[in-house]
Amino acid sequence: RMRAEAPNDRIAVIAIDDTSIQNLGRWPWPRNLHGAMLQKLNEGGAKVVGNTIFYFEDQTDPGLAFIQEATDLLIQSPLATEIPDEIEKFGVLIDDAARRTSAAQNLKTEFDSSALATKYSAEIDKFAAKLLEAQDLLSMDASLASTLRESGNVGLAMNFRLGSPQGKPDRALPEYVTRSRLNNVVDRIGAVPDQLLPLNTVSALFPITQLGQNAKFVGHLNLVPDVDGASRFEALVLQHFGDYYPSLSLMLAASALNLTTEDIQLRLGEGVAVGGLEIGTTSDSRMYTHFYKQDGDKKAFAVDSFFDVFTGAIPAEKYKDKIVIIGATATGIGDSFATPVSPAMSPAEMMAHTVSSILQEHFYTRPAWANMAELGLLLLVVIYLALALPRMGPTVAAVVTAFIAIALIVTELVMLSGSGMWLKLVIPVILLVSGHIFMTVKRLRITEKLKASSEVEGSESNKMLGLAFQGQGQLDMAFEKFRRVKPIDDKTLDLLYNLALDFERKRQFNKAESVYNYIADHNRDFRDVADKISRAKRMSETVILGGSSSHPGGTMILDSAGGEKPMLGRYQVEKELGKGAMGIVYLGKDPKIGRQVAIKTMALSQEFEADELDDVKARFFREAETAGRLSHPHIVQIFDAGDEHDLAYIAMEFIKGRDLTGNVKPQNLLPVNDVIKYVADA
Repeated sequence: RMRAEAPNDRIAVIAIDDTSIQNLGRWPWPRNLHGAMLQKLNEGGAKVVGNTIFYFEDQTDPGLAFIQEATDLLIQSPLATEIPDEIEKFGVLIDDAARRTSAAQNLKTEFDSSALATKYSAEIDKFAAKLLEAQDLLSMDASLASTLRESGNVGLAMNFRLGSPQGKPDRALPEYVTRSRLNNVVDRIGAVPDQLLPLNTVSALFPITQLGQNAKFVGHLNLVPDVDGASRFEALVLQHFGDYYPSLSLMLAASALNLTTEDIQLRLGEGVAVGGLEIGTTSDSRMYTHFYKQDGDKKAFAVDSFFDVFTGAIPAEKYKDKIVIIGATATGIGDSFATPVSPAMSPAEMMAHTVSSILQEHFYTRPAWANMAELGLLLLVVIYLALALPRMGPTVAAVVTAFIAIALIVTELVMLSGSGMWLKLVIPVILLVSGHIFMTVKRLRITEKLKASSEVEGSESNKMLGLAFQGQGQLDMAFEKFRRVKPIDDKTLDLLYNLALDFERKRQFNKAESVYNYIADHNRDFRDVADKISRAKRMSETVILGGSSSHPGGTMILDSAGGEKPMLGRYQVEKELGKGAMGIVYLGKDPKIGRQVAIKTMALSQEFEADELDDVKARFFREAETAGRLSHPHIVQIFDAGDEHDLAYIAMEFIKGRDLTGNVKPQNLLPVNDVIKYVADA
């Protein structure tokens, strides 16, 4: 449709359409009616007529047999064979008698003037001639044959059955078909060894002898569809058991140029030369027809109704010096085929496009260098995909690929619409686009794999660092590392759960709550996380310092219901042992060596002002350090000292025994010697 070429105005199409069928009678029409149309076109001065109607069978009137029988009966009866001789003999006898006697003279005069002597033979001959004339009238094939012979410019259609022959033909083609075969055949490129030959056929249907002998030429009317069922090309030549036969379109074009089959040269594997025209074809002699675009409902070639021409509504002089193509388009008798410009086109119209393409050289061709050019482009695309594309960024690569693809498609369109030259550039475009997608996906997959591998390695590193920080008591740093582990699986959740327990032991319930919430974000049903979140939230909102007692020095809440035992430093608090003036003493345990210790605590922030805390802490630890240097059987040994938030503690030797509270009451006093001994030891 993009190609602006004008159709040949010498070509006309006469269609046997629905209107013609309605007015001239049901199909098939009597062949004398076809003959009458050909006679009109001949009188109108048509250059050549291509009749696409197949005449494969005889057509006779049912009354013909009766007339033939009557004619034979007359010719063989005494009326035509014996009686004329007897009349002649009787006349001779009367002549002899008249010469001998005067009485016979009157008889001779009567006989000579009678119908027997003057009219009988002539009437019998006239009657026989009328019977023969009636036979000719009732023999429709004879009528059409007579018109074909008189016109001398009508080509008829035949049909081949395509296929690869396995033996010899069933019968030889008649002389009126073989006289249209192409004898001027040349092989300039070694086509025969490479089997670059026209399509093979195995059988043929041709016009009946009476019509074929009187046609100017006979050409095949084989429409070979493309792979999608549409018709885009014309098989200009077909091969039938070693002989080459032209299409009806090719013969019409040659006849329009006053050429015969001797002027048509078949160049095997290349094309066909018709006089001065050189038609480029495929290796099997198919020509890619240019189908002329239609202007809306207006067709490229005017199609006239058979009925209008037959009745004179369209004068026959309209077709003077024109190439006339007759074909059926009526519903039920005419086939239609999809073409590049129409979803349904009759064979007669298709032939008009083909003949015009031949005469005006508007056909499409593939140059000899097309295959090499396409192969070169494919190699360049492969090189681009393999070497250039990987070195480009995604955006640049997409722009370059799109530019190349568009350039190739535009090049193909321009060559097709401009010079009718066809290069198959869509195949390199498909390779280019699919290759670009493949390379891009491959690059993304490699990147994702590297990223995933890096994440796995990073996750393992973060796990190890998190465990190391957790072992050193740096729980915040451990939580930070565990959060970088991807993906989060049950093993990672186990690590986080244990970290949350460590936060609980250090009485950092708000941080334990954060860890539990992080676990719940990934798996809310993991262990007892829901209960842990609730308890940690409750504990974080509880005042830790001050305890549950009214003792002013209370330092820790011991609530073992559903929670972990609190930790002071590395010591696990077991239970409360006693209260002092400024703090509480707890029974603790060193989990590393399993040693029980007494942990004396003091809430410094409750006893001192904020500006005094640093100095108090310094003195507290200095005194703990001094006490730790002492070693005496009557002095409790100091193991450790430290602080957690606002709580200072000293871990010391735990000695099993009891305090003296019960011995200061009057009724339970110790002996004086024991008291003196204890005081002396102290």
